[in-house]
Amino acid sequence: LGLLECCARCLIGAPFASLVATGLCFFGVALFCGCGHEALTGTEQLIETYFSKNYQDYEYLIDMVAWGVWLKGRRLWPSGFRGIPKGSAAQGMAAVPSGASWGGTAEGGQDSCICTPRQLCPGLSCPLQFVGITYVLTIIWLLVFACSAVPVYIYFNTWTTCQSIANPSKTSASIGTLCADARMYGVLPWNAFPGKVCGSNLLSICKTSEFQMTFHLFIAAFVGAAATLVSLLTFMIAATYNFAVLKLMGRGTKF
Repeated sequence: LGLLECCARCLIGAPFASLVATGLCFFGVALFCGCGHEALTGTEQLIETYFSKNYQDYEYLIDMVAWGVWLKGRRLWPSGFRGIPKGSAAQGMAAVPSGASWGGTAEGGQDSCICTPRQLCPGLSCPLQFVGITYVLTIIWLLVFACSAVPVYIYFNTWTTCQSIANPSKTSASIGTLCADARMYGVLPWNAFPGKVCGSNLLSICKTSEFQMTFHLFIAAFVGAAATLVSLLTFMIAATYNFAVLKLMGRGTKF
């Protein structure tokens, strides 16, 4: 009975909010990195095959979007997909001991079999510092989330145009005038040739597996960015609540 009571007390004091947010953070970061990188690679191939034969028309755009680095003509894993996710992953791992040391009271209850906050305060274990770091990462991922919505919007517009071409009775425009212009979205410069694809040629592109796969990968990356953003907001709310409760109970550390 004593062992069961001890386990029950530990479960009550477990930082469930931090644990769930940590799992969601790792899931979102992995989904965004993997799918985003493959989607950008697929977009580069589609542009090279159908919209422009001149690599100089889109090389700077691909480097800017992917934050890629090149070495001896070979692209490495994009630095943007390394830096921000690494910071988020480290922050997610730091959330577990932070929630465990500070969250026994706020997230679970007053009883906890974990060390006191003063013993685990150094570094990211302090809720106030943790909230500050989480706030900065949340702002960064909010921008990433907004940017990841742009390619989804572009591909959705292209897919909608293809649906209009496939069903000419549902539109009054001529099929030949229905186009997907990469220059209009800033993907290619205005002097790029051909820069756009129209009519049945565009419909054939939309039916390719490369287009379908890239479209779905961008959607998955968008979902990953959203999941990461939700996890960071959960971290910030939980840490703020933990800090406020502990300060009210007189157990917090003065900052």
